[in-house]
Amino acid sequence: MTDSRPIGVFDSGVGGLTVLREIIRRSPGESTIYLGDNARAPYGVRPDEEVLAFSTQSLDLLVERDVKAIVVACNTSTAVAIGALRRRYDLPILGVIRPGASAAALATRNRRVGVIATPATIRSHAYFGAIKDENPAVEVYEHATPTLVPLVEAGELTGASAEAAVAEALAPLFGERDAEGESIFPRPPGATIDTLLLGCTHYPLLRPIIAAVAGEHVAIVDSATATASALAELLSINGLEASPGGVGAPGASHLQLTTGDPGSFHTLAGRLFGAAFPDVERVELAVATR
Repeated sequence: MTDSRPIGVFDSGVGGLTVLREIIRRSPGESTIYLGDNARAPYGVRPDEEVLAFSTQSLDLLVERDVKAIVVACNTSTAVAIGALRRRYDLPILGVIRPGASAAALATRNRRVGVIATPATIRSHAYFGAIKDENPAVEVYEHATPTLVPLVEAGELTGASAEAAVAEALAPLFGERDAEGESIFPRPPGATIDTLLLGCTHYPLLRPIIAAVAGEHVAIVDSATATASALAELLSINGLEASPGGVGAPGASHLQLTTGDPGSFHTLAGRLFGAAFPDVERVELAVATR
């Protein structure tokens, strides 16, 4: 049994393209429709009620396009709205928090994990709970970094200003650098984290800078690869694969939708991933019904 309908992937902006990239790598036979709500990004500084309303509008559009499953590739939407979204739609909906939390719990050696994310995600304590579910012994240090999403949406991924912004955002976790370039942590050395979970799909696009600030002894974990693997398993279990075993199919297609400017999305996607997507459409979102 096969199902050639596309997979829907939703994010508040371009960050979810990091998840889309892994989905295409992991399941090359699957078609996708990506929706970025760029016109209203970032979500992470908005009230929970707005996040739920905007997420509902976005998923309504994907469902109208007859997707067979949806990946909510936005950590803020996953943290705030995943329960309500699963109750609303009669199809599999996968978030990014649980796969990322599982990966972080497995990666840590000293059982101390730092999480950086948007204010809304941190406010929900979704990662804290998910990591504790995986391993109650892990200490979780959560930290909101609201300045990083606008940085990515603006395409500022390298350079002195980006490096300074990331260093300032992470200072509460890693402290200032001393004269030798070593981190001065704000807590005793025995309590320092050895794993940093990027709790926003925008953040992997700043990964080289984040890794430099964190230092070589800190493992950097994001949810993209884990989410792609979880999606492949979900499709297999539900008999929704486009081809047996997820083998590549020549008919696979990939459509990108944005509520913002298609030209800007096209340019930024090409800059981020080395190849511009050929099909980018602008869409309007209707008012969500409750």
